[in-house]
Amino acid sequence: MPTVDRQDNQLYYEDAGAGAAIVLGHSFLCSGTMWREQVPTLSRTHRVLNVDFRGHGRSGPIDRPFTIHDAVDDVVAVLDHAGIDSAVWCGLSIGGMVALRAALTRPERVAALILMDTDADADTTLRKLRYRAMGLGVRLAGIRRFLPAIARLMFGTTTRRGNPALVDTWKTEAAEVHVPSVLRVLDALMRRDSVVERLGDIRVPALILVGAEDRSLPPKLSQRIHARLHDSRLAVIPEAGHLSALEQPARVNAAVLAFLGGLAA
Repeated sequence: MPTVDRQDNQLYYEDAGAGAAIVLGHSFLCSGTMWREQVPTLSRTHRVLNVDFRGHGRSGPIDRPFTIHDAVDDVVAVLDHAGIDSAVWCGLSIGGMVALRAALTRPERVAALILMDTDADADTTLRKLRYRAMGLGVRLAGIRRFLPAIARLMFGTTTRRGNPALVDTWKTEAAEVHVPSVLRVLDALMRRDSVVERLGDIRVPALILVGAEDRSLPPKLSQRIHARLHDSRLAVIPEAGHLSALEQPARVNAAVLAFLGGLAA
């Protein structure tokens, strides 16, 4: 699969299908494998670029200060490498934060938005304190001992009770992350800027999806984005937490396909 060299870092992505382009941006502590239930469906009608963010998956580690706006530039570099001028940006959690900032700073590269379980605001003081404590613990003791607590933020109650194998698979994958890179991404999340007051400047159509059981970035945050965008539709996914694309793939895929069908029409 192709890679892009940027700032001495290799960015890995997968390129599947043909047609109008969609670029996928995964959640923190995940990789492009998070979209394993979406890529086969979407690539039947679209060209799908599935990117591993810097420091995640098969992309290279982060060895310098990093911001969400750097991730925007990384994805643009992937689009350039693939020869794509404009794409639908689909992102979950930090992937949605990247997509929102792309729509504001590189609007010519964004045809539409699919924003899943994300937030447009800066981080809260309480969350920063929690993140710093978690980061210190991970730095001292490694990430494995914290994964049960993190899983409770990533997966809804329905999934944890009804599909523990999915949660265990995620824990196994998350245990292999490059810890110094993860800590730099955590710092980027804590230092992110607010774009709430700028949402009205976004003119492309948007689909907003959020798990009804999302404790990490709850539905009220997605509702705020929906209220401020000019052209958006909002769907709350039942029986899903923060990783809604993994937890309820059939419902997520149906909503995304309906939105893309409307764009094509």
